[in-house]
Amino acid sequence: MTLVIGLTGGIASGKSTVSGMIRDWGYPIVDADVIAKEAVDQGKPAYDQIAAAFGGAVLKEDGAIDRQKLGSIIFQDSEKRQLLNSIVHPAVREEMLKQRDEAKANGEKAVILDIPLLFESKLSHFADRTLLVWVSENVQLERLTGRNGYTEEEAKMRISSQMPLEEKKALADAIIDNNGTLKQTKEQLKMLFEKWGL
Repeated sequence: MTLVIGLTGGIASGKSTVSGMIRDWGYPIVDADVIAKEAVDQGKPAYDQIAAAFGGAVLKEDGAIDRQKLGSIIFQDSEKRQLLNSIVHPAVREEMLKQRDEAKANGEKAVILDIPLLFESKLSHFADRTLLVWVSENVQLERLTGRNGYTEEEAKMRISSQMPLEEKKALADAIIDNNGTLKQTKEQLKMLFEKWGL
């Protein structure tokens, strides 16, 4: 029996770090962000739909989608964000399920669905268990302003565009508190995986 774990977090919560730790232990990761990036490559159906919906303003000279321009549009306009999601999400879901089912067919002990918007997109049913990487909002702000160079206002805007981590806590089967050191995070993860029989 393959345990399907839905891994989620918030912006700058350290979900990628936790995902990396799990990958290092040899478990397959189905990464929604990677799949979403590939889904909008030229030649893919979602690419044509985005070009038609958003126009030439979001295309680079070589025809590729300018993710930064598209990002700045959708961060400020919830209707446009929903439009983009309605194009990209179905393609991403299809590919994720394909990869999940391949891992099951290969007899993997566990497969991790790394989905930033697991709860927002109501995809919990894709997984047997959900795991939230949690940090306080202060830590999120610190990381976004320090690491990503956002102003405090930009950082707050990005954080508020997502479901608050406090709300996600109530929805998750398990929580990794990532406010501390990497070692502390890894210890929590190890204990959880042992509890889950992995």
